[in-house]
Amino acid sequence: MDQIPGIKIIATGSSSFELAGQVGEPLTGRKTTLTLFPIAQLELGKLYNPHEMKEKLGEWLVFGAYPEVVTAGTKSEKARLLEELVHSYLLKDLLELEKVKSSKIILDLLRLLAFQIGNEVSLSELGKQLGIDYKTVARYLDLFEKSFVIVSVRGFSRNLRKEITKKCKYYFYDNGIRNAVISNYNDLELRNDLGALWENFIFMERLKKRSYQDIFANAYFWRTWEQKELDLVEEREGKIFGYELKWGEKKNAAAPKAWVEAYPEASFELIDRRNYLSFVM
Repeated sequence: MDQIPGIKIIATGSSSFELAGQVGEPLTGRKTTLTLFPIAQLELGKLYNPHEMKEKLGEWLVFGAYPEVVTAGTKSEKARLLEELVHSYLLKDLLELEKVKSSKIILDLLRLLAFQIGNEVSLSELGKQLGIDYKTVARYLDLFEKSFVIVSVRGFSRNLRKEITKKCKYYFYDNGIRNAVISNYNDLELRNDLGALWENFIFMERLKKRSYQDIFANAYFWRTWEQKELDLVEEREGKIFGYELKWGEKKNAAAPKAWVEAYPEASFELIDRRNYLSFVM
């Protein structure tokens, strides 16, 4: 690149560790990094009309949006592909490059995270359940983030005495991977985790939209010691935007009183099945 004028090189790969470690550093200031997410709703919106998008919503909540999974013809084929992704590719970087010895502990940790979507996560509690110390848990979580398995979200606070900020919440980059980790591909009407699926789906689709449309914002969750909460808070353009992500439809949703009192200048919006497309597309 340095010695041949006018040449453009595109380096792609699933191994983020190798790309970041061996390619990124010597090209500082002379490269552009692109993160390719699973297919976004705003991309699928170019193929389907709004009515079709909502009809396929259950499929995307359960099987996610990895390209090969989206184009697979049957549910069993989608499930098979996801199982292959999780067990043959997902953990490859962690086990080979980072000298992680036990794939069982890795998968058990992912399963625990899968069941805690929407909740704050205690590293020490995870460590107790797995029989490892919290520093090892923290290291594994960091590896999961670097390999684009999960993304962490911190609490939003300007009043530390009333609001919780120390713990993080974790979302999976893809709903299908989350469901593959716990081997649950049941239809929506047979599930008891719809709230978690919806929250994970909306959070990630919003993240994709912000990334692809250059919407520069800090994303948080908000929760008080009295258990008042908002699922998503965006801080952008000098303003604060609060969002509640609900699968069930509420006609007269209102912001928590504690939120209004703490941040009277902030906005509030409920994101449910009626209006989610405008939020993520």
